[in-house]
Amino acid sequence: MGRDAVSSSKLEAGDATLISQNVEHIKSTTVFISGNSTVAYGQESGSLNLFGIYDTFFEIGNLELETGRLLSEEDLSNKSKVVVIGSGALTTLFGEEAKATQAVGQSITVANKKMEIVGVLKENGGSAMGRMSYDDAAFTPYSTAESILGNQANMMIVVLMDDVDNLQTGMDDITSILRVQHKLKASQADDFRIFDPGSIVGAAQSSANTMSLLLVSIATIVLIVSGVGIMNVMFVTVAERTKEIGIAKAIGAQKQDILTQFLAESVILSIGGGMVGAILGQVIIPILNKFEGWYVVPSFSGVILAFTFSAAVGLFFGFYPALKASKLDPVDALRSE
Repeated sequence: MGRDAVSSSKLEAGDATLISQNVEHIKSTTVFISGNSTVAYGQESGSLNLFGIYDTFFEIGNLELETGRLLSEEDLSNKSKVVVIGSGALTTLFGEEAKATQAVGQSITVANKKMEIVGVLKENGGSAMGRMSYDDAAFTPYSTAESILGNQANMMIVVLMDDVDNLQTGMDDITSILRVQHKLKASQADDFRIFDPGSIVGAAQSSANTMSLLLVSIATIVLIVSGVGIMNVMFVTVAERTKEIGIAKAIGAQKQDILTQFLAESVILSIGGGMVGAILGQVIIPILNKFEGWYVVPSFSGVILAFTFSAAVGLFFGFYPALKASKLDPVDALRSE
């Protein structure tokens, strides 16, 4: 299935009816308005996305209930002062350790109006039509949101097509219908915007993949440079300890013993660098998380992986210097100054 979204401050609810009646291959249509609103509970407050919706919105948006109930037709007709909140909004208002069941039944203030929380949604991780986060949102009946958001509300019509192959045709038909409905001349630009949320998500995913590739490339270069540095250090170490190697061989040390010793030193040197990096990471991550748009969570598996790579780099780049040390002739080594 494909999904279109039509956004404009000049849209009307009647446009959605017109679209659903005149565009083929539509599975369902819904309308919502949205805007930022101050939400508070006790001493905690924050700015959240407030959505004024119809009861069909949750199904079209693939939103699942964690606890409580969703909005009903009765809430819409009665202009009930009730809200369903996302998982991020739950954390904002009730703290990191709050459980969804604790929030249901509580009263919060939305734009200076008392409203009751009737439900909490499961974490979605997605966004409203590729834009506003569902998790950091509060959902209230369309009729209730109209009085709260007023002229600041941005209306969107969401159209769910029966097949993704019909998406482009549907978008073209919607454009034609709205231009006629809004009485736009051929020379005038659209006073609305139609977009496919899937394309936005795809673009974001493409950017994320590019960034991941860039980071992997940088990490690879850093590993190679670090490995070459370790190799040079080990070559210098072997040169400075040539006489020591000769003495060790003279008293019975085997090639394998010398090889193991210098490999171990190379690995220890490499792991030491990895440890410094891990400590710096733990210091830098909390600083990064203070900036908006950044949220990095350190993981134990990531640290283990970093140390594993460090050890592997030490083994790989330290092998040749260690092999060279193990092959030194003890007589020549003892003669060296």
